[in-house]
Amino acid sequence: MSGTTTAGPPRAGGVPRQRYRRGQRQRPPYEPSACAGVSRWTVLVVLCVSLLLVAVDATVLHVAVPAVTEDLRPGAIQLLWIVDVYPLVCASLLILFGTLGDRVGRRRVLLLGYGLFGTASALAAFAPTPEVLIGARALLGAGGAMIMPATLSILRQVFPDRRERALAVGVWSAVAAVGAAVGPLLGGFLLEHFWWGSVFLINIPLMAAALPVGRWLLPESTGPRDGPWDVTGALMAAFGLFGLVLGVKRAGTGEALSLGTVVPGAVGAALLVLFVRRQRRRAHPLVDLRMFSRPAFGTSVGCIVLAMLALVGLELIAAQYLQLVLGLTPLETGLRLLPLTLAAMAAGLVGSRMLQWLGPRAMVALGFVLTAAAVASLTAMGLHDRPGALFGCFVLLGFGLETTLFGAYESMLSEAPAESAGGAAAIGETSYQLGAGIGIALLGSVMNAAYAPGVASVPGVPSAAGASASHSLGEAYDVASRLGGPAGAALRAAARDAFVHGLHVTLALSACLLLVGAVAALRLPRAMDCGAAPSPASAEEVPAPPVR
Repeated sequence: MSGTTTAGPPRAGGVPRQRYRRGQRQRPPYEPSACAGVSRWTVLVVLCVSLLLVAVDATVLHVAVPAVTEDLRPGAIQLLWIVDVYPLVCASLLILFGTLGDRVGRRRVLLLGYGLFGTASALAAFAPTPEVLIGARALLGAGGAMIMPATLSILRQVFPDRRERALAVGVWSAVAAVGAAVGPLLGGFLLEHFWWGSVFLINIPLMAAALPVGRWLLPESTGPRDGPWDVTGALMAAFGLFGLVLGVKRAGTGEALSLGTVVPGAVGAALLVLFVRRQRRRAHPLVDLRMFSRPAFGTSVGCIVLAMLALVGLELIAAQYLQLVLGLTPLETGLRLLPLTLAAMAAGLVGSRMLQWLGPRAMVALGFVLTAAAVASLTAMGLHDRPGALFGCFVLLGFGLETTLFGAYESMLSEAPAESAGGAAAIGETSYQLGAGIGIALLGSVMNAAYAPGVASVPGVPSAAGASASHSLGEAYDVASRLGGPAGAALRAAARDAFVHGLHVTLALSACLLLVGAVAALRLPRAMDCGAAPSPASAEEVPAPPVR
């Protein structure tokens, strides 16, 4: 570390005064002027607004895909990249930007993310070709990767008291749930009145306002700056995660054994193995992998993966069931899924009290058990609509999953050293994205395996038509419409029956995985340790200034 920081005699309040040697060019890890006189709850509001924009942008494009297709005429591969490049790039760069924030300043990276997000939004809104839109979506993913871990790591610094931090994490996670639900609804509203680019254009004034507000209100903080930043390791992590997540996503499309799936997945996994070995050898690693030696940290990360695996896969299948089997419109489908989001918001807001009352172990395990019960109850779904039963199951599902995610995120943050907050937040967000990708791939593959045999050989239906219908329920309906007559009606009925059968098999597997998560949660601490806030691991780090 260039220029040593030494502690002077303590002043009133017990906070040591810091002295810096003449000529020292390095800033202290905290800038008191950045948050002096600013309420930590005001800081939380700014962070939550930042997270809300990123969460909304992850789903707002879904309803705009038909309009984009009609206007830009992208090919099938281009359309797939338009939708997938945002989460793919975001997941790949989380560790890079999370650890960069620990080095150069978390607020600085967050503000850079604001600027990039706003610029990329303008580029996407007026994209004249599919290639430009794909590039703009990739830049949006990079901006999101700057913003997401920075919000969580700043939250970790601003709320050193664990009770207050638990409440802040609850609000943060509730906002994330709101953003994911609001995205399609906001997108649908804008498309009824404007062109598809308006779903991106709304980001620009919000980011323009966030930049000066964030610069004025948010505190700056860093971790120890000993040793050089591992640029090679950061690139290995980025490309490794990109390849692995791309392979997982492609596996979920039914191309598990194709070269386009195996090669990026294998290269990505190899790069991540080399990244881990490199970090273990370095005196000043990019990511302190010793955090995983703490049972609570590693278990929390695993619980996040399992919870997201269940949530994203089930939401995707449930949306198909509501629209294709029950015949609901997209708006009706969104309204049916809304209780899940509202229940998740409620769980986030009461999560702090639940954590203090139950402790991390019981809270996360209870969340998994509630979610497993909800998933098992969803097997009552059949060919006929049961709105009351669906409402109850979705409420239980949302509350249980958010309870699990809340307890896991809070335990992970509390186990991580304060100086590694950015790296820990990046690991948590990466596990979130990876769990979502694995969920779509795994549950989608199980669903297809259970569904396909039921439509492959329907009496009176040509074998070629049956093979096409076995790809998905939507394609089966298209084939049935072209066939018409008794053969088309028979194929349509068989496809609906096969889909419901596959749904039940997938739900049973999900319930088993959730129960595995409940058992894994038993490794978490029994009680919530609310002692004094952990002291910085390095004596050279300046304590955070008091925040009213």
